[in-house]
Amino acid sequence: MYFKDIIGQEDVKQKLIESACKGIVPHAQLLCETGGAGAFPLALAYARYLNCTNRGDADACGRCPSCVKYNEYAHPDLHFVYPIVAKKDKKKEVCDDYLAEWRPFLRSRTYFNLDNWLEAIDAGNSQPLIYSKESDEIVRKLSLRIYEAEYRILLIWLPEKLHPTCANKLLKIIEEPPQNTVILMVSEQPDLILGTIQSRSQRITIRPIAQEAIVASMLSQYGISPDDARHVAHLSGGNYLKAVEAISLGEEKEYFLELFKSMMRNSWARNVKGMKATADELASLGRERQKGFLSYCQHLIRENFVYRFQAPELNYMNAPEAGFSVKFSPFVNERNVFDLMDELAKAELHITQNVNAKMVFFDLSLQLTVLIKK
Repeated sequence: MYFKDIIGQEDVKQKLIESACKGIVPHAQLLCETGGAGAFPLALAYARYLNCTNRGDADACGRCPSCVKYNEYAHPDLHFVYPIVAKKDKKKEVCDDYLAEWRPFLRSRTYFNLDNWLEAIDAGNSQPLIYSKESDEIVRKLSLRIYEAEYRILLIWLPEKLHPTCANKLLKIIEEPPQNTVILMVSEQPDLILGTIQSRSQRITIRPIAQEAIVASMLSQYGISPDDARHVAHLSGGNYLKAVEAISLGEEKEYFLELFKSMMRNSWARNVKGMKATADELASLGRERQKGFLSYCQHLIRENFVYRFQAPELNYMNAPEAGFSVKFSPFVNERNVFDLMDELAKAELHITQNVNAKMVFFDLSLQLTVLIKK
């Protein structure tokens, strides 16, 4: 990835470039975003730029030996740490065991999220984690001499997924890494990161992408009309992944919308058989997809409540979602909106805590039968 591949974020790019050119490179940096803003590609483009032997004023050259290796994400002084699902039967217990999937995954896209990665590795119902065993691998790698680069890079994607044992073992290295070692962490939930790790890192906040930058990208990459591009940029809220989804609803969101409709209709009709069938279907999804669905439900409840105010500039729904809201929004009002959100958030928490998914979704449907008629 290069700086040129990243949409917007010109101020952050310039700060990172100046840091490399002046040789003032903090040894531990934490790039924080809310999702889809480009924190990971920024970190990777920065790592490439730091080690480029013929860097330009605005980007890496793309031709030097370092850049050629970065093209394949196979530089000997570039190390990745990311959430995985341990599969002992397939001898996949640390991040390096997934490099055969990780490198093609990075080459195929610039922007991605955890769901994209879990789908690529067929994670199923397992929850991703950076396991405690990974700390030994990190210590081992950083204890070796630097092979050929000016800086050895350790890029940790989603450090909030670090197992507590792993996180604590890394404190010393993050505070005092070996010479010319740069640790770049990319987080979407920095509040979940161990406080002692946060205090040892320089925090860089990656703001949502400016709407005009998303509009320009939509026009150049997808050839949609200017009006549609502006609408998509509005819906995205500065999240490029949401902007791409907004062009067409996307298979995942389309599926979630149908599940949401089914859940609400069953609850309204007090259709217990239908509630059970929907709960069974949701229970068959992986934990991350279940959490994604509940997060999506909270989004739709919020949007349907706002829809009643007839203020389009405050709504962030695609056409299929807005079409459903015409009839559904009257059932989301000031008497039940907070309770609906609380029940959905509670269900999401229970899924995170590995409570039986069938029980969680069936109980949620029963709660909705009361709330939806308030």
